[in-house]
Amino acid sequence: MSERRVVVLEVTRMEAAHIAGLVTQFAELLDGTEGSGSDPAIARLVPDAYRDDAEAAQEFRDVTEGDLLERRRQDAGAVLTSLHEQAAIDTTVEVDVSDDAMMEVVAVRLDADALQAWLRCLAAIRLVLSTRLGIRSEDDHNPEDPRFGVYEWLGYRLDGLVRAASSDD
Repeated sequence: MSERRVVVLEVTRMEAAHIAGLVTQFAELLDGTEGSGSDPAIARLVPDAYRDDAEAAQEFRDVTEGDLLERRRQDAGAVLTSLHEQAAIDTTVEVDVSDDAMMEVVAVRLDADALQAWLRCLAAIRLVLSTRLGIRSEDDHNPEDPRFGVYEWLGYRLDGLVRAASSDD
């Protein structure tokens, strides 16, 4: 029997804490919603299946939205669990950025299931951020706004995970 592939994500404890903070905020956003309703960021997480037929799109959404949002909640929980267990990140305590231990690099080992949860979760957070920031194209970028830095940093981490997942070695 072959051994399951594991991807190792190396991050500083500070990065892990920042990821945990973003994922916690994302989970809270999901927990505060019953559906896409009037929040465009939540609607972006459950896009229309039928763009040219509003009635069919709503019927499809009524059937699938709850499951899709629950999957997002589960993915967020899986990311937080791996950060807590492997990087000793406590999401209930505020990060002390002056603590030298926060610069320590930790390895977060992700099996196939955890990796998929991380990929889906980080991509979903980027969708929420892009909606909140009004990003519709590459030109919609304000280098003076630190939120764009968070968006780009998540993209960098997501790209690294995608590359690791598709690597043959």
